[in-house]
Amino acid sequence: MNALYACELIARQRGNAILVATMRSMRIFDQLQVQQPRVSSVPLMGAAASLGLGLALSQPRHRVIVVDGDASLLMQLGGLVTVSERRPANLVHFVVHNGTQFTGGANLKTPGESVVDFVGMARCAGYVRAETFSDEETLASNIADILSSCGPTFVELRVEAEDSTYSFDAPQREMPDLQFRRMGEESRALKNWLKEHQ
Repeated sequence: MNALYACELIARQRGNAILVATMRSMRIFDQLQVQQPRVSSVPLMGAAASLGLGLALSQPRHRVIVVDGDASLLMQLGGLVTVSERRPANLVHFVVHNGTQFTGGANLKTPGESVVDFVGMARCAGYVRAETFSDEETLASNIADILSSCGPTFVELRVEAEDSTYSFDAPQREMPDLQFRRMGEESRALKNWLKEHQ
């Protein structure tokens, strides 16, 4: 499955759900010009599920969609247990599983790639629903049901890793300051959006 396709499908189907995205998916949603309600979990790496949980608990009338990364989730696996303990019915937690960190850039191999079972961990942690999708047609036929299900729901999206863009002749550029300000700016914009949609 292509990550761009998966994110585009989520964006088309989300309605007014609050979107929490991190790393590669965040940049894809930028590319798709996805607007509020959303907040990026960068530079808060690994905490997308916890950020989504806080929003889901504080805004029970709004559905919250988290689009996490496999390497990001591995940084704070305890978030799965915290989500399950609080059981937010309005939370859908996607994990884009491409087997690499900094996809499209450094493409570092994700630790434990050959053995990790995200769906198994989510089920054992206590998510109400946990499943995996690896092809676009199956995801497309199930997305409406996934986004309307009573959660917490966990969905692993098995996608192809993108080629690295870095080389000796094309080194990594310094990250713009916006990357370190955007979470605060988007949080303020989300707060204003929520005031208008209570």
